[in-house]
Amino acid sequence: MKIFCTGASGYIGGSVAAALMASGHHVRGLVRSAESAEKVRALGIEPVIGTLDDAAILAQEAKAADAVINAGSADHRGAAIALLDALAGSGKAFIHTSGSSIVGTRSAGQRVDDVFDETTPFTPSPARAARVALDKEILSYASKGVRTAIVCPSLIYGQGLGAKADSVQVPWLIRTARKHGVAKHYGPGENVWSNIHIDDLVDLYLRVLDAAPAGAFYFAENGENSMREACAAISRMLGFDGTTKAMSLEEAAAEWGDGPAQDTMGSNSRVRAARARKELGWAPHARSLLDEIAQGSPLRS
Repeated sequence: MKIFCTGASGYIGGSVAAALMASGHHVRGLVRSAESAEKVRALGIEPVIGTLDDAAILAQEAKAADAVINAGSADHRGAAIALLDALAGSGKAFIHTSGSSIVGTRSAGQRVDDVFDETTPFTPSPARAARVALDKEILSYASKGVRTAIVCPSLIYGQGLGAKADSVQVPWLIRTARKHGVAKHYGPGENVWSNIHIDDLVDLYLRVLDAAPAGAFYFAENGENSMREACAAISRMLGFDGTTKAMSLEEAAAEWGDGPAQDTMGSNSRVRAARARKELGWAPHARSLLDEIAQGSPLRS
């Protein structure tokens, strides 16, 4: 198949694009710069230089492709609609990347016991209301002749397969620990995030491309850990004594920004990927987050 992928030089999009190439597909990938173009070209991906604001480029690429994977942004409505409008009536697949912070609960590092699967009703936080609205709008294009599907990853870890090797949250925690000589979390760090290895996530994208029905939504997870558990594992991996230290909101915001501190590093996001396992036969098997951290490389960012 000819596949157009946004975010082709990023962590998720680059990993998915590399796996598609390895599976024999032809991939054209959106990148923002000549430097990124060279990186993806080295992996066999044909670069398309542009941005998510270039609606004409996006539409042209979507019409020429057999399927589109949108991994450039979970929140850029203009790009998603430009791609979808170009695909309307074609029956082609459009796979969008969301994120499980849509069910996240700001808790300043306290544990919350709510767990969500694809059938669980929820009310998003104000910070994620627009994303949830966009997800619903994307899925509505199933009635307009597009085989829409959404993959909604939880915290992702592991070495990327494409031009960008590192994920986000775990490298943030590692850099903070190295900077201060102790692993730190926002508040008590009892908040829990489900997580997924990048290899298992990529496998899910390929299965969604092959077999997902129109209008499908899939969480992606294979376990969960508290931020304090992750920080303790990082402390041991870095040769510290396994202890961790709490940060105030002001300290956490100084490290990661106020929004990320509250909506990611200090929140709970607990999901179950029930639909992917049942409907697509998805069976994640990569090593756990704590085992990945214990192995050190490639998490020594």
